[in-house]
Amino acid sequence: MDETSTRLRLAVPAIDAAPLLLGSVLTHDDGGEPVSVRITEVEAYMGDVDPGSHAFRGRTARNNTMFGPAGHLYVYFTYGMHYCANVVCGVDGQATGLLLRAGEIVDGLETARERRGNPRTDLDLARGPARLAQALGINKNLDGADVFAAPLRLELPANPTPPAAVSTGPRVGVSGPGGSIEYPWRYWLTGEPTVSKYRSAQPRRRTAAGATALRP
Repeated sequence: MDETSTRLRLAVPAIDAAPLLLGSVLTHDDGGEPVSVRITEVEAYMGDVDPGSHAFRGRTARNNTMFGPAGHLYVYFTYGMHYCANVVCGVDGQATGLLLRAGEIVDGLETARERRGNPRTDLDLARGPARLAQALGINKNLDGADVFAAPLRLELPANPTPPAAVSTGPRVGVSGPGGSIEYPWRYWLTGEPTVSKYRSAQPRRRTAAGATALRP
């Protein structure tokens, strides 16, 4: 399947694109050892109809990439320490995308371990969106990058994951209405050990340095 056809598969709302992305492989080749992750968990965000979305209140300098076109990375910085990556879906002007929440490192294991500080188990290398971005070496410099062009390469499965193999539920750590059971827009491969554990949103506290952090 050529790049144009593959990109068109993502040119749909994120809740429809989610099964397409599960089982896909995203590679980042920054000139060292390429690292590849098989995506096992995503969260859909649906723009102005979704109170959990960064784009709920419209376009800003921060969320501009979310407004299309499909097949680009939307990368944001959170809690003053982490990057998270989303694959933009839909059509140009429609802010919808899929947060890459968890995956399995399938190539570049040693580099991923080094970036992640050698966690106790390889299952934790990309379990969670910040860990996944760190393992892949993704930062704000890749905001807007085309996932079908160097230094990235996204390979979608030939066929969507069968519905029977996909589980859904509320999104992780989303506060307010967007984190309720009314938005079961987290999708994961059923039984995958790399999938992150569900937790509801936690109130933030202010640190000594003045930054906000999650309450333990």
